[in-house]
Amino acid sequence: MSGAEPAHRPDPPDGPEGTPPATGRRSGLRNPERAVRGLGSAVLALEALVLLLAIQPIRVLGGQLGGAAIGLIVGLAVAAVLLAGMMGRRWAWHVGTLLQVVLALGGFLHLSLAVLGIIFGLVWAYALHVRRVILG
Repeated sequence: MSGAEPAHRPDPPDGPEGTPPATGRRSGLRNPERAVRGLGSAVLALEALVLLLAIQPIRVLGGQLGGAAIGLIVGLAVAAVLLAGMMGRRWAWHVGTLLQVVLALGGFLHLSLAVLGIIFGLVWAYALHVRRVILG
């Protein structure tokens, strides 16, 4: 044996009968509420960016993007940005869900809005799932 090998250190003591000590949290995150708020805000901010950047390609490729559809896109993008800053409030998650439904219903104005609504609806559903798992 050489002297360069590290000394064996015992594992920290666990709770009774080898169970891990109770920490009062379900996840290993330092601040689970903050992490979940950040996830919701990131989803909404990304959605706003995609909506605004999608206007021109939809106009060029899909044609006939009317003023009502452009107004809906801009309005939803502004609402998503404002809502991203309010994710600390409990009601903001419900309004975020409503935002996804309105975007999907925008498919009546242009089919690409329905596609974006479905995509971001699935992402939002995943964020809600993560929120439920982390916060209980």
